[in-house]
Amino acid sequence: MTFHKNTQITLLTNSDQVNDKTNSIRTPLFDELPPQVVADLRTDHAGEVGAVNIYKGVLFFARDPKLRAFAERHLATEESHLALIKEWLMPKHYSHLLPLWRISGFLTGALPALFGARAVYATIEVVETFVDQHYEHQVQTLELNHGSIDLLETLKSCQADEVSHRNEAALARGSLKIPLFLACWCAVVSWGSRIAVTICRYI
Repeated sequence: MTFHKNTQITLLTNSDQVNDKTNSIRTPLFDELPPQVVADLRTDHAGEVGAVNIYKGVLFFARDPKLRAFAERHLATEESHLALIKEWLMPKHYSHLLPLWRISGFLTGALPALFGARAVYATIEVVETFVDQHYEHQVQTLELNHGSIDLLETLKSCQADEVSHRNEAALARGSLKIPLFLACWCAVVSWGSRIAVTICRYI
């Protein structure tokens, strides 16, 4: 289970001494994070911003009660992920292209919603497949380099949620082969996700 630093600090407010000790152990030392980790976290932050807006885009057009419930649950999870990543990344390290990621995320959810639930589920499946791979790379790198255990737990928790989202979307999409236009759309979404991550590492 992911350790939420703010929760522990709140629970210990009756003891300033213990609270100070907890802060010194648990509060991330933002400026001491390696540049590679900061770059990874910038991509994670931008990705979660995009994910939040994907589900907002779905909800803007979707009328199917089952699909709306799916999107509302996942939106809440992505908002919690965004809050967790913010604990590790100073605002000065955020991507300068966040408005673009918000718009592209919204369109990634809104456009398939216009074509129905199956298009949305297929889109979410391909997005979460990429996100799973993206988090897995970071997890392996942190484990190899003996990085922060707290950060590792945070990333693993987010990854587990994304895998759950992918599996739920795949199940809801069904086993029928997706039409050519939807396959092309999913390929564009996957390609765009990779390009966005590459850009976010630097901007």
